[in-house]
Amino acid sequence: MFFMGSLSLILIPLVMMLLYYFIYWKSYEQSHEKTSPFECGFNPMSNMRKPFSLRFFMLLILFLVFDVELVLMFPLYSVLHMNKSMLTIFMFYSFIMLLLIGLLYEWFMGMLDWSKS
Repeated sequence: MFFMGSLSLILIPLVMMLLYYFIYWKSYEQSHEKTSPFECGFNPMSNMRKPFSLRFFMLLILFLVFDVELVLMFPLYSVLHMNKSMLTIFMFYSFIMLLLIGLLYEWFMGMLDWSKS
Protein backbone atom coordinates (compact mmCIF):
# COMPACT_ATOMS: atom_id res chain seq x y z
CA MET A 1 0.00 0.00 0.00
CA PHE A 2 2.90 2.31 0.82
CA PHE A 3 4.43 1.51 -2.56
CA MET A 4 1.27 2.60 -4.43
CA GLY A 5 1.06 5.88 -2.53
CA SER A 6 4.68 6.81 -3.14
CA LEU A 7 4.44 5.77 -6.79
CA SER A 8 1.39 7.96 -7.30
CA LEU A 9 3.16 10.86 -5.56
CA ILE A 10 5.94 10.59 -8.14
CA LEU A 11 3.97 9.70 -11.27
CA ILE A 12 1.14 12.24 -11.00
CA PRO A 13 3.43 15.33 -10.90
CA LEU A 14 5.59 13.79 -13.63
CA VAL A 15 2.58 13.28 -15.90
CA MET A 16 1.35 16.80 -15.14
CA MET A 17 4.76 18.28 -16.03
CA LEU A 18 4.90 16.32 -19.28
CA LEU A 19 1.40 17.45 -20.23
CA TYR A 20 2.33 21.03 -19.44
CA TYR A 21 5.43 20.74 -21.60
CA PHE A 22 3.62 19.21 -24.58
CA ILE A 23 0.65 21.57 -24.46
CA TYR A 24 2.16 24.96 -23.63
CA TRP A 25 5.81 24.95 -24.61
CA LYS A 26 5.33 23.27 -27.98
CA SER A 27 2.59 25.71 -28.95
CA TYR A 28 4.99 28.66 -28.61
CA GLU A 29 7.53 27.28 -31.06
CA GLN A 30 7.24 29.30 -34.24
CA SER A 31 8.67 28.54 -37.61
CA HIS A 32 8.44 30.34 -40.93
CA GLU A 33 6.05 27.75 -42.36
CA LYS A 34 3.67 27.99 -39.43
CA THR A 35 3.50 31.78 -39.35
CA SER A 36 3.22 32.41 -43.09
CA PRO A 37 -0.29 32.45 -44.58
CA PHE A 38 -1.24 29.72 -47.01
CA GLU A 39 -1.99 31.36 -50.35
CA CYS A 40 -2.38 28.50 -52.88
CA GLY A 41 0.58 29.41 -55.07
CA PHE A 42 0.48 33.19 -54.62
CA ASN A 43 3.25 35.21 -53.06
CA PRO A 44 2.17 35.78 -49.44
CA MET A 45 4.37 38.87 -49.12
CA SER A 46 2.52 40.84 -51.80
CA ASN A 47 -0.08 43.53 -51.11
CA MET A 48 -3.24 41.88 -49.81
CA ARG A 49 -5.67 44.66 -50.77
CA LYS A 50 -6.29 44.58 -54.48
CA PRO A 51 -8.52 47.30 -55.92
CA PHE A 52 -11.80 46.18 -57.47
CA SER A 53 -14.34 47.98 -59.54
CA LEU A 54 -17.14 49.80 -57.74
CA ARG A 55 -19.43 48.93 -60.67
CA PHE A 56 -18.82 45.26 -60.02
CA PHE A 57 -19.76 45.74 -56.36
CA MET A 58 -22.95 47.64 -57.24
CA LEU A 59 -23.92 45.01 -59.80
CA LEU A 60 -23.40 42.35 -57.15
CA ILE A 61 -25.67 44.23 -54.72
CA LEU A 62 -28.33 44.58 -57.44
CA PHE A 63 -28.10 40.88 -58.21
CA LEU A 64 -28.58 39.99 -54.55
CA VAL A 65 -31.56 42.33 -54.14
CA PHE A 66 -33.34 41.07 -57.26
CA ASP A 67 -32.47 37.47 -56.44
CA VAL A 68 -34.07 37.76 -52.99
CA GLU A 69 -37.14 39.38 -54.54
CA LEU A 70 -37.37 36.56 -57.06
CA VAL A 71 -37.17 33.99 -54.26
CA LEU A 72 -39.99 35.83 -52.50
CA MET A 73 -42.07 35.74 -55.67
CA PHE A 74 -42.24 31.93 -55.91
CA PRO A 75 -44.38 31.41 -52.78
CA LEU A 76 -46.58 34.30 -53.88
CA TYR A 77 -47.12 32.55 -57.21
CA SER A 78 -48.19 29.33 -55.46
CA VAL A 79 -50.61 31.30 -53.25
CA LEU A 80 -52.03 32.86 -56.42
CA HIS A 81 -52.85 29.39 -57.77
CA MET A 82 -54.48 28.27 -54.52
CA ASN A 83 -56.45 31.44 -53.86
CA LYS A 84 -57.60 33.36 -56.93
CA SER A 85 -59.08 36.34 -55.15
CA MET A 86 -58.63 39.88 -56.43
CA LEU A 87 -56.40 40.77 -53.48
CA THR A 88 -53.84 38.06 -54.25
CA ILE A 89 -53.86 38.91 -57.95
CA PHE A 90 -53.36 42.59 -57.08
CA MET A 91 -50.50 41.71 -54.69
CA PHE A 92 -48.82 39.54 -57.32
CA TYR A 93 -48.99 42.14 -60.07
CA SER A 94 -48.00 44.98 -57.76
CA PHE A 95 -44.94 42.97 -56.68
CA ILE A 96 -43.98 42.42 -60.33
CA MET A 97 -44.52 46.11 -61.07
CA LEU A 98 -42.31 47.03 -58.11
CA LEU A 99 -39.59 44.76 -59.51
CA LEU A 100 -39.90 46.31 -62.96
CA ILE A 101 -39.84 49.87 -61.59
CA GLY A 102 -36.68 49.05 -59.64
CA LEU A 103 -35.08 47.48 -62.69
CA LEU A 104 -35.95 50.46 -64.90
CA TYR A 105 -34.66 52.89 -62.27
CA GLU A 106 -31.31 51.11 -62.11
CA TRP A 107 -31.16 50.95 -65.90
CA PHE A 108 -31.81 54.69 -66.31
CA MET A 109 -29.30 55.53 -63.55
CA GLY A 110 -26.67 53.65 -65.57
CA MET A 111 -25.92 50.91 -63.06
CA LEU A 112 -26.50 48.13 -65.59
CA ASP A 113 -24.22 49.66 -68.23
CA TRP A 114 -20.92 47.88 -67.70
CA SER A 115 -18.91 49.77 -70.35
CA LYS A 116 -19.61 53.17 -68.82
CA SER A 117 -16.70 54.53 -66.76
